[in-house]
Amino acid sequence: MNEPELKILIFVVGGEYYATDIGEVERILGYEDTTRLPDSPEFVDGLINYEGGILPILSIAKRFKLNDQELTHESKIIVSKQNDGKFGVIVNSVSEVKNVTKDNIENTPAVVSGLSKRYIKGLIKLDGKIIIFLNLANILTEEEKALL
Repeated sequence: MNEPELKILIFVVGGEYYATDIGEVERILGYEDTTRLPDSPEFVDGLINYEGGILPILSIAKRFKLNDQELTHESKIIVSKQNDGKFGVIVNSVSEVKNVTKDNIENTPAVVSGLSKRYIKGLIKLDGKIIIFLNLANILTEEEKALL
């Protein structure tokens, strides 16, 4: 009996590998400069025009308090679709789309607590690497979603 497979998108932020369920991804865009918003939370990079609407762009690096992200020609914006709208996240590069089985996913370790436990679904062991499996929908708290 084979384990059900999950399709994940693997990407890099601040030298670390992260993944999200491909079902949360609408599109991958090349990075473009954003329009900064006054008084917005530090991890909100700004806004871009997307399909005739306004798309808030978040910096995962700032959200996770990682070193500042260097933007290069490989930087991308992953557009995440959620029930209550869409947002983009800036990543250093997009690595690949992979199928993983539930066997490859470990539960979030007990040392992960608080906010991060909300958006870390688990850890994926793949090709000798540990990839942090994110739940993009939960990167923002309800209050932050209301702000945006």
